[in-house]
Amino acid sequence: MTEQEVINNQLKTRIEIQDEKFNMFMQEMRDRDNQRHAEMAEIRSLIDGTNKYVRNLTFTAIGAIAAMVIAVLLK
Repeated sequence: MTEQEVINNQLKTRIEIQDEKFNMFMQEMRDRDNQRHAEMAEIRSLIDGTNKYVRNLTFTAIGAIAAMVIAVLLK
């Protein structure tokens, strides 16, 4: 084996190692992105539930205020 072939083989090995490290890094980033996406979907679901609760309380409060106003006016 010539010196150039040895250098080429060493370089190929280093490139393969770097490529594997890069692929692992990219997979970790995809996993984190997917996890973040799932967390955001859960948060949106919780916010939607809270919005429905607040809306129902608002309608109830408006109804109660309207009933009090009507009661005062009819008295």
